[in-house]
Order: sequence, then C-alpha cells, then structure tokens
Amino acid sequence: MARTPKDASVKVPSGARNGAPADAGDEQLTGLKELERQLRHHDERYYRQAEPEISDATYDELRDRYAALAQALAIPEAERYGRKPGDDHTAGFETVRHRVPMLSLEKAATEPALLGSLQDEGRDLPLARVPAERAQRGATALGKLEQWERRVRRDLGLDPEAPLPVVIEPKIDGISVSLVYEGGRLARAATRGNGIEGDVITAQVAAAEAVPLTVRARGSFEIRGELYLPRAEFDRLNGLLVEAGERPLVNPRNGCAGLMKRKDAEALRGKGVRSFLYSIAWHEGVKLPGPHWERLAWVREHGFAVHSGIARVDGIAAAYDHCLAYAAKRPTLDHDIDGMVVKLDDTSAWAGLGETEHHPKWGIAYKFPPERVATRLKDVTVQVGKTGRLTPVAELEPVFVAGTTVSRASLHNFAEVKAKDVRIGDMVLIEKAGEIIPQVVRVDLAKRPKGAREIPWPRCCPVCETEVVVERHTDPSGKEAVGHYCPNPACPAQVRERLRHFSSRGAMDIQGLGSAVVDKLVERGIATRPDALYRLQAEQLATLEMEVASNGVRRTFGPRNAENLLRALHDSKARGLARVLAGLSIHDLGEKLSEDLAARFASWDDLLAFARDYLADEPKAALAVRKNLKREPLLAYATRLGLELPDGATKDQIAGAIKAADIHAFGGIDETTAEVVFREITSPTVESVVGGLAAAGVSLRSVREATAAIAGVAGKTFVLTGTLPTLARGDAEKLIKAAGGKCSGSVSAKTDYVVAGDEAGSKLAKAKELGVAVIDEAGLRTLLG
Repeated sequence: MARTPKDASVKVPSGARNGAPADAGDEQLTGLKELERQLRHHDERYYRQAEPEISDATYDELRDRYAALAQALAIPEAERYGRKPGDDHTAGFETVRHRVPMLSLEKAATEPALLGSLQDEGRDLPLARVPAERAQRGATALGKLEQWERRVRRDLGLDPEAPLPVVIEPKIDGISVSLVYEGGRLARAATRGNGIEGDVITAQVAAAEAVPLTVRARGSFEIRGELYLPRAEFDRLNGLLVEAGERPLVNPRNGCAGLMKRKDAEALRGKGVRSFLYSIAWHEGVKLPGPHWERLAWVREHGFAVHSGIARVDGIAAAYDHCLAYAAKRPTLDHDIDGMVVKLDDTSAWAGLGETEHHPKWGIAYKFPPERVATRLKDVTVQVGKTGRLTPVAELEPVFVAGTTVSRASLHNFAEVKAKDVRIGDMVLIEKAGEIIPQVVRVDLAKRPKGAREIPWPRCCPVCETEVVVERHTDPSGKEAVGHYCPNPACPAQVRERLRHFSSRGAMDIQGLGSAVVDKLVERGIATRPDALYRLQAEQLATLEMEVASNGVRRTFGPRNAENLLRALHDSKARGLARVLAGLSIHDLGEKLSEDLAARFASWDDLLAFARDYLADEPKAALAVRKNLKREPLLAYATRLGLELPDGATKDQIAGAIKAADIHAFGGIDETTAEVVFREITSPTVESVVGGLAAAGVSLRSVREATAAIAGVAGKTFVLTGTLPTLARGDAEKLIKAAGGKCSGSVSAKTDYVVAGDEAGSKLAKAKELGVAVIDEAGLRTLLG
C-alpha cells in the first residue's frame, strides 16, 4: 500500500543475512539479482500490464548489462533470466500449447552513442556512414544484420558471394496471434503467451471480425500475425472513454491488448481491431509454395490481410537500405510499426537453421531509432503515485511525436533532471519510450534562454505537504538512483491512485468505478481504502455530485449508475486471491507475481504465515526463495532443519538432502523482491485492509477448479507430451486436475502416467527408460470415466 520512511538503501552482500562475510563475488551476485529484479519488473509492465515504463533501447541496455555480468560470473545458460520470451498470459483464460513455439526475434539496433546528431532526428546511419572498424560496426544495426547474414551462410554452407534472397516486412506494434484453420473454418485463435502456451481468444477474434472466419483452403494449417488497432479507432475509443469519465488508453497496442483480453467477447464488435498476417507455422492437406515471398502471396489470395510494405531483395545491404527508406513512411501509416523484420526467403532451410529458446535463427528484427522532436519546456509539475513516489512531469508546448500530439512528458525522477540539467524554459528533445510514453531525453543547451530556471528537489508532498522521504540506491554499474516519496498513506493523491488501481482491469475489474467517481469518493471522504468500497450504499452513490455538464447543469451519479456499480462491486468479490493481491498497490507486486503467489498458496492466511516465516529467516521459507546459495549458508539451513548429513558433505549432497525433505524453491520471485513484498504484506496497514475485505465477503482464496476425485486419477501425477487427437493440452490438464490428479512438466520416477500423442519426444523416451506407464488419449479418457 503506502511507503514508510526508511534509511538510504545500499547494496547488501548475499551472505550478510546469515552473518557471512561479503566478497567481490557476493557483490557481483547481488548486482546480478538486482538487474534480474529490474528486468522482471519491466517484463511485467510490458507483457502483463501493457504499460511499459522505459524505452526498448533502455531495456536492451539492461539486458546487455545482465548478460555481461552473468557471463563474468560464469552463470550457466540454463540458470539465467530471460532465456525465453516474455509471457502475456492473463488469469481466467484457457491456455493451449502451440504446436510450433511462438518465439521472439533477435534484434538489430544501432547503439545511441554512434548515431550522433541523427539520433535527434530519429534517423539511423546511412550505408555510407556506417563505421568500417569491426567493433564499431558491430554496434550498428547494419553490423548486427551482417553478423546474422554471415551465420546463416555459414550454417547453410552457402558461398559468401552467392545471392541470399530475404523478405522484409514492417514490424507491426500490435499483439501476436496464432490462428488454426481446419476444413476451411477458424478452429482456434490464441495469443503468443510465453511462446510455448498461449491464451485462447477464439471468441474475441471472431467477434472483432479481425480475420476471415472461413477460407476456401481445406485441410489444416496455422497462420500467424499481429492484431492491431488503427490510430483512428484508437482515437475514437479514447474519446468515448474520456466522455464516460474513464482513464484513456495509453496507446494503440495497449488498447488492442486490453480489448482482446475482455471476457465479454461481444463487447469487441465494432471496436475496429484489424490484423496483418505474415507466416504459416505448419500445414497438413494444404499445398503451399516453397519461398516465403510466394507464401505471402498465397496468404493474401486466401483473404488474409498482408502488409503492403513487404519487399524481397538480395542480401543484407539491400535489406538495410529498404529499412531506412521505409522508416520515412511511418507518419503516413494508419497504424504503428517499430521496425522491420528480415526473413530468409527459403523456408525449406528454416528447420535446418533451428532456433534458440528465445528466437528462431532464420529471421531478425531491425529496430528503428526512436523519433525525437524539439519543443519548449514550459513548467514542471509533480505527480504522486499509488506508492507515494513523486515523479516530475514536463509541461510542454504541444508537439507531434510518433503519431500523437504530446503536451506532457516523463522526467523519470529528480536525480535524472539534475543529471540532464533540465531547466524550465529549455528547448528539450522528446521521444516516446517504446513508442508509447513521452519522455525528455536531452536539453539543447545551445538554445537555452536567459533566465532558464533550475528545478528544485521537492521537500514536501505537493498534495498533502508532508515532508518528503529521500531514498538512495546504487545499481550494479555504480550509478546512483534517487527516489522521492510521500510517506503519508492518507495523502489524497495516493488514496485516489490506490483506489483506481484496485478497481482496474488487471486487479478487481470493477466496472463503473472510473477516475471521476474515485475522485469524488475521496474528495468527500466516503472511501479512502479498498475495503471501504464494499461498504458503499446506494443512497451515497446516487447523490454523489459529479462535474458540471456543458449546459451548466450540475449532474449527480444517479440511482441507475449506483445500482450498476454496487452490482459490479458484488461481482468482484469472487475474483480470488491473485486479483486481490494485484490490487493492493504493494511495491514490486504485479499481476504475474500475484498469480504465482496465489498458485503457491491456497489462501491469504497461508501466504501471510509464509511471509512472516521468511522475514524471520525460517529455513523452509528462506530456502523456497533463496537460490544459488553457497555451501556454508546452505549447510547452516540444513543444520537448523536437523537434516542428517555425512561428514564433509558437499554442496550437492546438502542440496539433495534439502530436496528430499520436500523443500522446493519456487520461481517468479527473488530475494530482493521477496524482502519488499513480504515486509509490506505483513505491515499493519495491509493486514487491516485485507481484514476489511474479508469482513466484506471478498474471497481471499485461490480460485481453482472444483475437483471430483476419480479413482485411478486422484493423487496420481501425469505428464502430457505430443499432440492429442481431440484434446488441447490445457483441456486435458483441466480434466486431470478436476479428477484430483496432478500435472507435471517433466518425467521422473514419481510420475504415474505419461499421456503421449503425435510427435511425442524426449518425455516419451524418458518414460520408457524409467518404466513409467504410457497411455494415449483413449487411455486417459478411460481413466477419467
């Protein structure tokens, strides 16, 4: 909920918690964990909440620093963060396993330091200005594309002088979609998800009329592409939201993602969602041409939308030239693109090139430099967030940037303002972080006017005038970050933001509780905590005075709106533990971690008990979170647990004894995040709010499918592999769990059954090696009765 004052933070060596001395390795490991925490946070904001806070370039810099430090520490590839694509799964949606993984793409972008003045114009280096020196060239987009081309030629055994036909496609800034057609009809639509499993959105795609529901091609095939929201439709929807007193959408991509994850599919009719399709993942009973360029023609001929900006050229030099030329067309498009995708035209070579867990090797994404525009900084205001964080916001002379008119931009924090020497009256350069969030990136000192005023650090909260708390933190690179916070949990600005967040779609999804209503509830002191929302009465709401209408008539909320809001509040009580956690405005606790915690703990009481144990350094709780411990702290925990160990036990022996004691680590949380989240969960403020929610009848238990135990399934562990004839992976797992069984992702001696379908791989081989019973879908259905 709200922050409390605390001393300036410093890096804490990983061994300090157990009294062990720190060394350089401990410091570096702590730094690595901090970088992982930052990456997790930004992945959560981008993939799950569709609200990125930093630009793609800044994110890539974080990832590069993490990779370099992990390499220096010799961290095995399998233990590194971010080896797989991000995850956009949303709770409440059925999931399905992709027959062919939907991966991300390797990226090629020029490092900002090499762009010079071109960076301020949002342009990349022309061919003639790309450095010839190897190290510098390798830091440019062209150099990275050339590296990709050399790898492709080497892996395919091609002559360096032989033509290499490639296809270039605009990279749509939308949401990836997988469409499976069977017998000429759309059978299933799914999101990319985590690349292996995605959310089923068939009803949403059909209602939106974003793709053809029938095609003349028979047989079966999967086609992939992007769903997007045209700018005109985005502007229209935002106009409706503002008129209704709701918070507007941040950008077209976020708007599209939010629309496609609506449970009420019918609400998508007429919203204007469109698609561009760009590849066939697999096909059966359908004859396709070999080259990718000709396949795109086949896709277009069968009624799918294919982008008009595609091109086919020979070699990377020509591809790069096309990318630079197409960048100039971005302002004329009715949709957003953030780069170009380069693909090997010969699809027969794709399988031979293979893939990593993150990206296929037959393609690469060229990323545009962010567009920058100059404008005047008129003033700086200070926003107060839901955790009390004070953020400086630049008030600008309106300017058109990357498709929209911008009059306000983020200044991140006051340390950043000081570092960039930003002053009121300056001519500043604006870009959109990730093509979304406007931010001030640089001051044009040559155009600084006389009398430009420095921006002082705040001493008091601009809303409640409480003295500000300053937190200082040094990141692994030695860069100091400074945060300013209002420590007053009763600050009206914090109260408003917390209530808005609690009612948002990613949390309790309370329809009708828009920003304007929240403002009035807080202004009149009717509701200042989430639990107070559930004590609202129809009379209070109906007579709530809203804004004055354009004709001068003062408007009230009204009986009908009051009735609808009370019904929405009642419906939200059954959302379950994960949604409650996501809505509590706890620092570092987003939707993904909320779902992970709810999956681990059956109820709030279980989670609270674990949080207390962890903060008390109780061994079982500590070992569930702390990973990569050295032998000495691991031995200390094992000793406290009373585990029997041989004299001079190795680290592996100690870890084996801990595992044998049924103590298992769970993913999704590291030590740094656990310390913050669990300390706040156990705070009196949060416990009081949660107690109020419980008293109001809000469910604080994990929402799980009801089970009806079936003999032969209940208590058994199943592993599914391959493609089943009629059951999707998610459907089969639901049936097993509903019958009291458990599903695992790996085969071990404890596995009871492996359910094998077509194209079953290593799991089937492992089952035969261990003597685990193997059944097919028919056998599973027999067990399920």
